[in-house]
Amino acid sequence: MKKLQILGPGCSKCRQLTLHTEKAAQSLGIEYELEKVTEIDQIMSYGVMMTPALIVDGAVKVVGKVPSVEQLKAILA
Repeated sequence: MKKLQILGPGCSKCRQLTLHTEKAAQSLGIEYELEKVTEIDQIMSYGVMMTPALIVDGAVKVVGKVPSVEQLKAILA
């Protein structure tokens, strides 16, 4: 099971990244746990200075943008 974390304060881009990530994971048939990280201290602990960001199994994969569902499928595969 993949651990997916969306880092951000809950802005529209954060919600869009969440939606795209879930669609990508579901279309790949991946079992996943999704966590939203909104605390600024936690976000900064990953070395992330721009949101939204996507963390996959503890590794920073996306920072400061919202990739398409297809781009996210490539990241998650």
